[in-house]
Amino acid sequence: MLPQVSLAGDWFLRSGIQEPSGGVARYYHAGLDRNRAVSTEITGYAVSALVYLHALSGERLYLDRAAAAARFLAGAAWDAASRTMPFEIAPAEFTYFFDCGIVVRGLLAAWRATGREELLGVAAALGRSMACDFEAPDGSFHPILSLPDKRALEPDPQRWSRSAGCYQLKAALGWWELAEATGDGSFREPYERLLEHSLRTWGDFLPGHPDRHMVMDRLHAFLYFLEGLLPRAGDKRCAAALCDGIRRAAHSLHEIAPDFARSDVYAQLLRMRVYADRAGAAPLDQASARDEAETLAGFQASGGDPKIGGGFYFGRQRGATMPFLNPVSTAFAIEALALWDEWRGGHAPAHLRLPI
Repeated sequence: MLPQVSLAGDWFLRSGIQEPSGGVARYYHAGLDRNRAVSTEITGYAVSALVYLHALSGERLYLDRAAAAARFLAGAAWDAASRTMPFEIAPAEFTYFFDCGIVVRGLLAAWRATGREELLGVAAALGRSMACDFEAPDGSFHPILSLPDKRALEPDPQRWSRSAGCYQLKAALGWWELAEATGDGSFREPYERLLEHSLRTWGDFLPGHPDRHMVMDRLHAFLYFLEGLLPRAGDKRCAAALCDGIRRAAHSLHEIAPDFARSDVYAQLLRMRVYADRAGAAPLDQASARDEAETLAGFQASGGDPKIGGGFYFGRQRGATMPFLNPVSTAFAIEALALWDEWRGGHAPAHLRLPI
């Protein structure tokens, strides 16, 4: 593995970001020396990242940690009575459509790597509840439901995570993968429905807010939309959206970055360049990708403290590093840097997998 990837993998194993329960904290606050609460979404991402690290390295410990996180999701976190996945379990007040999709994908990644059928069972049950519980009267999907009554919260148009939007297509990849895993083609229908809705609305997602910092946050979500397009990258409309979307994302990122830059946005953009190139949808801009990879690598923490060293900081404000070591930023950076290294070396995998 690349040295940066190996160091980031060690951070997942040794930092304490994964707690003894198997759950993974939202982030580590270096200034306060403590983890934020465990999140089911972040744990889902960590499962996928640890499975990916195992595939890259062959090291068994990564798979063991992925299995522990998946057991947490399918056990302590899974609400079998309500058949849903809470946002956080202490207390379990809300469930998010997006988070559920990320958990489905994490469980499927662990199931493919370990063969544990109970993980597939919970993933399928959660995928069905996403399609049923979150569906709105107009055919879209509510972003948040309260628990235990599963009532939709009032949307907040100023906050992308509290509104329905094209970014939800990333979570819909859970349905796409469930159709492949279970052989049940009915899982494809809600993905295709959300795809059609996203293709009609994505052009208005950016900038979406007058505050440049909020635009950077929306850029992170916009790249989720591009990731969600990949199963249909051969479709002319999807390929066009990928080409234009990458261009728009790069322009916005480089314009706002001197004031506020998120490492996960650099990672998402870099890996989208590689994925879109492999899918034949958008040729990779080598010079831009090289610059983005170098900038991304600069967010990696150094030093001997295992709570910090190897992890990726969330972002910078006016050049000052923010004190948050973030599992999702680290997972996306691992994948982006590994993909870029593969692309430069001319090593394209036989099977086009989907992003973490």
